[in-house]
Amino acid sequence: MANTEKRTFDRLMVTGGCGFIGSNFIRYLLTETDYSGKIINVDRLTYAGNPFNLIDIEKKFPESYRFIAADIGNAKQMDDLFADYQIDAVCHFAAESHVDRSILEPDPFVQTNIVGTCVLLEISRKYSHQLKLFHHISTDEVFGSLGDTGYFTENSPYQPNSPYSASKAASDHMVCAYGKTYGLPFTLSNCSNNFGPFQFPEKLIPLMTLNALEYKSLPVYGDGKNVRDWLYVTDHCRAIWTIMTSGKTGNIYAIGGDAEMQNIEVVKQICTSLDYLLPSENKNRLDLITFVKDRPGHDHRYAIDCSKIKQTLGWKPVENFQSGLEKTISWYIHHKEWVKQVQSGEYRQWIEKQYLSS
Repeated sequence: MANTEKRTFDRLMVTGGCGFIGSNFIRYLLTETDYSGKIINVDRLTYAGNPFNLIDIEKKFPESYRFIAADIGNAKQMDDLFADYQIDAVCHFAAESHVDRSILEPDPFVQTNIVGTCVLLEISRKYSHQLKLFHHISTDEVFGSLGDTGYFTENSPYQPNSPYSASKAASDHMVCAYGKTYGLPFTLSNCSNNFGPFQFPEKLIPLMTLNALEYKSLPVYGDGKNVRDWLYVTDHCRAIWTIMTSGKTGNIYAIGGDAEMQNIEVVKQICTSLDYLLPSENKNRLDLITFVKDRPGHDHRYAIDCSKIKQTLGWKPVENFQSGLEKTISWYIHHKEWVKQVQSGEYRQWIEKQYLSS
């Protein structure tokens, strides 16, 4: 078909592979696909980067998986990695991604999301003789906010409303510019809100799940009626790999979960699920919900029309919101040690000693 290509890779660099989506992507490739090449996971190990996410993968696949603590904004480090490992594909997850943090301190978002991406693009251009594809992971937040109707598509205008989404918009434009100006082979995807295992507890679903488990307050911004399209992380990983192996070079793909939900309804479903799984005789988790002052620039609604990837590449989400939520809640319940290390900060002490002390 004119809208598809076929690619294989032998030496794939995954940036930000110790983060939530990146670690799930690496796990997916090595446990659920027939990928037989090497994966070089490059992560600077900021607060949300956690090598524990893949410690079992590192033990199980020593020949296929390599983790390197490095900074995508360091041109020398990236140049050395491209040369040493003969990188032939990049899947670029590495990004600062929390809107609230971007409002409080925009500079790290500029440095990582814009400057870091530009450095990585320039090194990729230098090694274009060996590079088959640069895939860039972006977000639907670059498109701004929808009203009560309509959907984002690959052709939606960019209207970012937070420092986070503005920094991602800038990185998107740079990737496309490198494709147009220098002929860099790229694909780009804009996804909706992800959820699933290994997500850092500052995000809505893990935060509310973990608070509800301990009968702590569940703070909801504004009236809770902001709408997001929820995408289970493994479905997103399948979409990314489908694009990388079959998507047309220079194309952009919107990836959604077909699961629009108001934030307040998400929180209520978490409470209901936990009350069913772990009931208390005299406590109702719905009573823990509190409404707090809305954050600045809070977009009203995101929703994605992912017809293009469905029709041209044959992808569609397997999980609906409820099935994905059940798997997510179950994972947090059964991974108390991971939760404890993240919430206490113990994982950072291990990272400092193991990777950053030099």
